[in-house]
Amino acid sequence: MTAEGGAKAPARVVVVDDQTVVREGIVMLLGLLPGIEVVGSGGDGEEAVRLVAELAPDVVLMDLRMPRVDGAEATRRIRAEYPGTQVVVLTTYADDESLFPALRAGARGYLTKDAGGDEIVRAVEDVVSGDAGLSPQIQRRLLERLAESEQPAPEPPDGLTTRETEVLVLIAEGMTNQEIAREMHVSTATVKTHINNLFAKTGIKDRAQAVRYAYRHGLAKPPGAALA
Repeated sequence: MTAEGGAKAPARVVVVDDQTVVREGIVMLLGLLPGIEVVGSGGDGEEAVRLVAELAPDVVLMDLRMPRVDGAEATRRIRAEYPGTQVVVLTTYADDESLFPALRAGARGYLTKDAGGDEIVRAVEDVVSGDAGLSPQIQRRLLERLAESEQPAPEPPDGLTTRETEVLVLIAEGMTNQEIAREMHVSTATVKTHINNLFAKTGIKDRAQAVRYAYRHGLAKPPGAALA
């Protein structure tokens, strides 16, 4: 990306956020930063896709939770239809439910809205050059997730089979027998058999005890529990 005379051209950026005050503030901030030219802004994922089609920016700074089309879906469409445009997520949220769908959709950068101007510039430059533009917080979470995936699963306690353990985990997640059956692609009768077996092996009397048992043996995490 080089301008006439060999000088490096600024990255052409579109800003997408459904909150007008936030969006205008980001546009104003970016206007003060070196190496960035804001060429457009929009209020939801539908507008993001349209602006990319019209303006062919280098980068979209994309919020996630927006009306009509959310940021992850807009990212997926942009990366599929306009691969020359990179996406950097700029959002309030850094939880797994926000982070990983956005990265799977094709976002090459992920920042939270407490990022400073220098961090935004660096992320934009990184994705334009083909690298990932991730905040230190997000990099740490990715490393933690990788470490978690490499840890062996705990051995099922009390002689539970793999399927009985799977049923127990789904009970701990709050699923009904019918939902468990759909998730495991088995009949409700089979689910009931697994439940009867695991109750007999563990001495569990009801679903509430089953949930506590799953937490105690590390098979599931209570809502809001810190991730390892």
